[in-house]
Amino acid sequence: MFASQRRKSRMFQDNPLLQQLKAQIRETLPTVEGTIKATAKGYGFLETDKGESHFVPPPMMKKVVHGDRVSAVLRTENDKTSAEPETLIEPALDRFIARVKRFKGRLNVVPDHPLMREGIKARCKKSVNESELGEGDYVVAHLKRHPLREGDNSFIVELSELVAKSDDPHVPWWVILAKHNLAKVEPADPAGWQLAEDAERQDLTALPFVTIDAESTKDMDDALHVARTGLGWALTVAIADPTAYVQPGDAVDAEALKRAYTQYLPSYNVPMLPRQLADELCSLVEGADRPALCARIELAEDGAQQGAATFFLATIRSQGKLAYDKVSDRLEGVEGAWQPDSEVIAEQIDLLHQVANARTQWRHDHALVFPDRPDYRFEVDDQGNVLAIHVDHRRTANRIVEECMILANAACAERLGAAMGQGVFNSHAGLDPERIEQVVAMLAEHGLAYDAERLGTLSGYCELRRDLDSQESGYLDARIRRMQCFSEMAGTPMPHYGMGLQGYATWTSPIRKYSDMVNHRLLKAMIAGQDPVQSVDEALLAQLAQMRKLHRMCERHVGDWLYARYLKADAGSETQFDAEVIDLNRGGARVRLEVNGAVAFVPASLLSVDKKKLVISGDSGMAHFDEALVLKVADRLRVQITEVDVDQRSILAKPVSPLGQ
Repeated sequence: MFASQRRKSRMFQDNPLLQQLKAQIRETLPTVEGTIKATAKGYGFLETDKGESHFVPPPMMKKVVHGDRVSAVLRTENDKTSAEPETLIEPALDRFIARVKRFKGRLNVVPDHPLMREGIKARCKKSVNESELGEGDYVVAHLKRHPLREGDNSFIVELSELVAKSDDPHVPWWVILAKHNLAKVEPADPAGWQLAEDAERQDLTALPFVTIDAESTKDMDDALHVARTGLGWALTVAIADPTAYVQPGDAVDAEALKRAYTQYLPSYNVPMLPRQLADELCSLVEGADRPALCARIELAEDGAQQGAATFFLATIRSQGKLAYDKVSDRLEGVEGAWQPDSEVIAEQIDLLHQVANARTQWRHDHALVFPDRPDYRFEVDDQGNVLAIHVDHRRTANRIVEECMILANAACAERLGAAMGQGVFNSHAGLDPERIEQVVAMLAEHGLAYDAERLGTLSGYCELRRDLDSQESGYLDARIRRMQCFSEMAGTPMPHYGMGLQGYATWTSPIRKYSDMVNHRLLKAMIAGQDPVQSVDEALLAQLAQMRKLHRMCERHVGDWLYARYLKADAGSETQFDAEVIDLNRGGARVRLEVNGAVAFVPASLLSVDKKKLVISGDSGMAHFDEALVLKVADRLRVQITEVDVDQRSILAKPVSPLGQ
């Protein structure tokens, strides 16, 4: 009987008249284009660029995955409209990370994504031994078949690489690096390094340069020397010179461009340059002669720069490897603090402190000074366990180095702009021009009178930032920040509103940033009065911008994973955390735990005593209960961790006292 039914079904499916009728019906149905949004309950939605949302029933979701961009027909039945995906425009999956999952003994994988939970049929490339793949192992997968593209009823992927076994303690690092196809080890060292240039260098080995870094730092790329003058100070900033060894287009340079930056991850970093070059030959090691690119900058007593900086090549010899905490203890008057062995070094520390204080005050009056915010540092053992999360506050010695580097980078922007007309410049355009009128209205509501023309200028933007920093609440600042432009890279001089400076071009970290290597080469061409050996074009800027964004994302994602591991033990406990609200939307609140920097999500269902009476506006960053304001962005909450999913890197929390009580 069943065989007879199947034969009849095939007869109907193969009937050309029936197929023609179906096609005619389809032509009369409206179509929409949008992106698939999956849910944990099997159904999904197709969201259009116009903000419309159409229901996708579970059977239709079998043909797509979260993030697919598709064209779909809309069907209406019993006054209910649903979308039926029909054509694949752009797949969400291409090369991706997945976890092995056996289904009835057959190889399947589940994409490493919180909204992709269905297994996908998989096969292995010859380079991957299927018998060695265990349940939950992480692999690199490539989409080979999509139901909407090949007309088949199933997905198929091919596995090209085993990333990590499920029990590997270093899974967070290996998975995140593999996800973005980034290297996890340092570049190959070609050995036999030789200085590749014969430029004349000033001999500054007698000057008492000092480096100030973390005690464990090996790749020291900046050294400082300062002397008193009749008008103030003469600061010399010496920067390590890897471009004296690495030529544009050689193998090391090509790999450095590909990586673009040293990748910093919690308790792990992947260098941009070979370690022998970064940690030994170029590092400004105490007592060793090193080639350097230098800038001499004259400063008045009030911290103002006097004239243009002078850039030149030199050989220097650091006379003191100093540590942030030790220098800070001494300058902050900590009892029993470290003291330098040499009076010359002690004088350098004191003079640098004077310069930093003067520059901080100058930037406060004429540019922008960033509010102090702590950094959070993971302490991780060899087994990948998070032992502690330390809060590192910005101390006096950190501020000394920061002020000197900001001054040097601003000087670089001015000189490159004037002499070369090009460089890698960091730019920030301030407020989004399309939202300035909205900003004006919001400021007026809080008693701050600005107009659009004033806010569009660098000086006006600086005034605004100072006003925002002086507010008792961080609410207005948080709202305005959402209306700012993103920082960008430019090939010609551009202002940096975020720093309050007319220009900013970094050259102080060439061991760690390819952009700084490029600026070194331009500065050297300026010094020599020659055409540059490397120019700045759109392809270079795009590569640098893309990799900068990617590296920051990787650092954040590994951090999210480690936070989940660390806070897993607190899930369901009575432990309370002070937290700051960093975002509000209709789904709930995102909060940052002040003790360790972890970000947790508080669902709207747990946020108040009665979800129906709670109205959350993402546009205003406010939550009202029975029309009374009960919470806004930048407010503080005390929360408890309710659930931690380490695999999905998610942390859920609830307020100790729900809103509306």
